[in-house]
Amino acid sequence: MKKLSVLSVFIMVLLAQPVASQEEPAGQTNTWTFFLEPYLMFPNMDGTTGLGALPDAPVSANPGDVFEKLQIGTMLYAEASTGNWHFGSDLIYMKLKQDLDPGVVIANGRVTAKQFAWEGAVLYSITSWLDVGLGGTINSLKLETDMNVNEIGGGTSNRSRNLSQTWFDPMLIARTGSKPGSKFIYRVRGEIGGFGVGSKFAWQFQANAGYRFSKLFQLTGGYRLIGINYEKNNSAQGVLNNNRFLYDVNTFGPEIRLGFTF
Repeated sequence: MKKLSVLSVFIMVLLAQPVASQEEPAGQTNTWTFFLEPYLMFPNMDGTTGLGALPDAPVSANPGDVFEKLQIGTMLYAEASTGNWHFGSDLIYMKLKQDLDPGVVIANGRVTAKQFAWEGAVLYSITSWLDVGLGGTINSLKLETDMNVNEIGGGTSNRSRNLSQTWFDPMLIARTGSKPGSKFIYRVRGEIGGFGVGSKFAWQFQANAGYRFSKLFQLTGGYRLIGINYEKNNSAQGVLNNNRFLYDVNTFGPEIRLGFTF
C-alpha cells in the first residue's frame, strides 16, 4: 500500500502540471550541455535480509546509525543533453554495518553490506515540463551475516554466512521540473521496474527543490526513496536453500545536491 501511495502522489503531481502548447518545442537547441551533481543522502533503512539457511535478519537503521557505521560512500549523478534527449548516469557505492536487535530467534549479531548501484537512463522531453524514458540499474551487493542464534533448551550457537549477487533491473522513468533558466528550481522523478527480470519489484521516488545561483552552479535539497525486493534460490518445500539470497529493503531520507552545468 505504501508503494502504491507514493506512485499515486507522483502521478497526481504530473497531472497537475499545465499542458504545454504543441507549438512550443521542449528542446530549443541541438547543442550539448553537461550536468554534474555530487550529492549526499541521510538514509533510513528498513526491511529484511536473508542468507542461506540462516534466519532472516531484520534491518532497521536511522541516519545516525548509518553514518556511525558508514565506512565509505560515493554518490554522483551526471547527465548529457542535446535537444529533447537526455542521457543520465547515477552512481552509488556504500559499505555499512548494522547490529542485529535481539529477538526470539536471534540473540545478537551483525550484518555487513557492500552495495554498488549504477543506473543508466535515456529520457525524452515530450513537453517543456515532462520527460519520459527507459533506464536500467546494475545492482551488486555483498552481504555478510554473523549471528548468535538461541537454541532450544538454552544457550546460543554462532552462525555466519556471506554471499554476493549482481543483477539488472529495467526501469520505466518519468520526471517533471522547472523550466530551463529558472532561478527557483524543482524536480520530481519517479521510477518503477524490476518486473522479475532481476528484482521482483524495484522503485524510486525523488523530489528536490532549490536555487540556481548562476549558469554554472545550483544547490538543491529534497527527499529520496529507493525500494528493492530481490530474492534468489528461495526455499523449496519449506527447506531453506543454502545459497538463498534475500534483500527486501527500503532506503529513504533527505538529501543535499550540488549541481554544476557546463
